[in-house]
Amino acid sequence: MLNKSKMLAVLSLSLAMSAGALAQETLKIGAPQPMTGPDAPFGDKFKKAYSMAVDEINAAGGVNGRQLNMVSYDDGYSPPKAVEQARKLVESDEVLLIFQSLGTPSNTAIQKYMNAKQVPQLFVATGATKWGDPKNFPWTMGWQPSYQSESHIYAQYILKNHPNGKIGILYQNDDYGKDYVKGLKDGLGDKAKTMIISEQPYEVADPTIDSQIINLKASGADVFFNVTTPKFAAQAIKKAAEIGWKPVHILNQVSSSLVSVLKPAGLENSKGILSTGYLKDATDPQWKDDAGVKNFFAFMDKYFPEGDKTNVLSAYGYSVAQTMTQVLKQCGDNLTRENVMKQAASLKELQQDLFLPGIKINTSAADFYPIDQNQMMKFTGERWEYFGPVMTGATGS
Repeated sequence: MLNKSKMLAVLSLSLAMSAGALAQETLKIGAPQPMTGPDAPFGDKFKKAYSMAVDEINAAGGVNGRQLNMVSYDDGYSPPKAVEQARKLVESDEVLLIFQSLGTPSNTAIQKYMNAKQVPQLFVATGATKWGDPKNFPWTMGWQPSYQSESHIYAQYILKNHPNGKIGILYQNDDYGKDYVKGLKDGLGDKAKTMIISEQPYEVADPTIDSQIINLKASGADVFFNVTTPKFAAQAIKKAAEIGWKPVHILNQVSSSLVSVLKPAGLENSKGILSTGYLKDATDPQWKDDAGVKNFFAFMDKYFPEGDKTNVLSAYGYSVAQTMTQVLKQCGDNLTRENVMKQAASLKELQQDLFLPGIKINTSAADFYPIDQNQMMKFTGERWEYFGPVMTGATGS
């Protein structure tokens, strides 16, 4: 399970430390998160770390002389609760924007409300394709590569390296899982009908996915597209090893964490798994002299020494906070909601500390997908090793 205490502490610290000139004495940013419920067993630790991070920055004088007020409530990964908390943040707390709310179901539940109220729902923590629809939802923007664009890259890889492969898919039976499946099918084109021989859904409330893995092996699939959240990803890797099923294993980026998935599943069981990424592995020796990685390490050492530098979520939190910081800098003294969205849609060739070489953020009034590039990677049994070129994945309608 993802340790949000570490990611959000890094995120809030990074945002607070590097934000540019702000035009009000207190900047309120809403951050609803699942601090309890099925997706957040570390809720209490998260709240503590989050509060400590903001308190530390404010005690040191705040951001450019102004206090940062990160207002966070527990939405329990429950869509109705997410709506309740969003209303509270917008109508009672009067936040400037909501930042990095987690999860496709929760963000879907508040999307219409946020757009009706014309409050930025910015850099949501989910890769669903729907976050890049400025025509219908001009106040909502994602951040990470979309699930469909990621799947397009897997399709390109399969067509080139396993053109006669028989594909079995395990996927979460909701918008998140279906988005990935659609992307793969779109990327495979006409060959999807013949190459995909088994699709096995699971529900979030299911205790295990053992039967689905058994069914996939029985289908004769020799390419496994594993579209799961961390708990089920680890289960799938372990079960496949247990029953001796050794397909070409493609794991969605959501569950590529060494700490949260591969170690619990067993490093030997995980060896050879394929995925994609766009962030540097800060512990990889090839980046030991990299200026961006040095900046990240210096930040962690000074402000969050107990944080885990090896966890991809630390790198993620640091990076998305850098993007939000750039938006605030570009706003200058004009910190209206309208200008926040205008600047979020005006990011050009933004290269951040932990992005892989060649990966940059670009947005426009017609392009609400900040990152649309990834690189394939393979797990060696110890770490992820990138290979091949940086690739751009299309996003279907």
